[in-house]
Amino acid sequence: MSAQRQFTVPPESAGQRLDVVVTAQLGDVSRSRVQMLIEQGSVRVNGAAARPRLRLRGGERIEVAGDPHPAPLKAEAENIPLDVVYEDPDLAVVNKPAGMMVHAGSGRTDDARSRGTLVNALLHHFGQLSTAGGELRPGIVHRLDKATSGLIVIAKNDRAHAALGAMFAGRKVHKTYIALVHGHIARLRGTIDAAIARDPVRRTRMATNENGRAAVSHYEVPDRDRDRLVTPFGRFTLVRVRIETGRTHQIRVHMASIGHPVVGDTLYGGAGQLTRAGARGKDEPERIRLGRNFLHAFRLEFTHPLSGRLLELEAPLPGEFVDLLRRLGRTAGD
Repeated sequence: MSAQRQFTVPPESAGQRLDVVVTAQLGDVSRSRVQMLIEQGSVRVNGAAARPRLRLRGGERIEVAGDPHPAPLKAEAENIPLDVVYEDPDLAVVNKPAGMMVHAGSGRTDDARSRGTLVNALLHHFGQLSTAGGELRPGIVHRLDKATSGLIVIAKNDRAHAALGAMFAGRKVHKTYIALVHGHIARLRGTIDAAIARDPVRRTRMATNENGRAAVSHYEVPDRDRDRLVTPFGRFTLVRVRIETGRTHQIRVHMASIGHPVVGDTLYGGAGQLTRAGARGKDEPERIRLGRNFLHAFRLEFTHPLSGRLLELEAPLPGEFVDLLRRLGRTAGD
């Protein structure tokens, strides 16, 4: 813990929020970190705890007791079950469940919030991983969203990491996903070639933007009759998507851009629950609550960067995906 820091709010800061003033006074600390300190009670105004949005009048005495610069996190091994689809001395491919983060974010400062990630499980299972991604991302060459399940490649050493990174950059790793989307896709095959950038208004989202980074997705509806579902909960399409690029939220953004958001993906217009209306005045409507995006990275094809062996790997649909399809009247094996 650093020494306590104190200052008096200058008159020109009258009317400003506490978190804004403290951030400006500390100078080299992010506002999110200051807000965390305030929420923890480490920042006091005239001797009393306060809220980040408190408006100051000028002249208040501010005391900052917490350390504005916490020690950086380092990922630690954690005994978490891991589904290993392929492994050799240089790399591994694992099947990540939905709901698991790949790694802790750089802004996470509490040990509790850096646990339960794929990286924690990898360190326990493999021990040694590549170091090229830094202490929070050992072994991580590419990512999957937290709510997306499926195959992800892991580098065990720096040589493999560099080679795999070059392959991903050169679009030599072929990734195919299965997605359940809202509505019926009219065309059985198509290509979405639309650049993606961060949404300028909602910063947690991405959006198609001609000034963004190139992004290309190819989609296919293998069977028009079986994969375009008509159900009491609405219409859906089971679609396969092969991506050439790996932009953040790429498939989710691209499918939403053509009017077919991924089921469960509330960030891009998908429903958080499916509702089946009951008989008028008699039954309560039936609801299916969705706890994930129904997007699964089911196939990876690439040439091993060191041995030259062709790898073609698949991960079956997870249980919750299969269960939803059954409730909608389609079995995964159809």
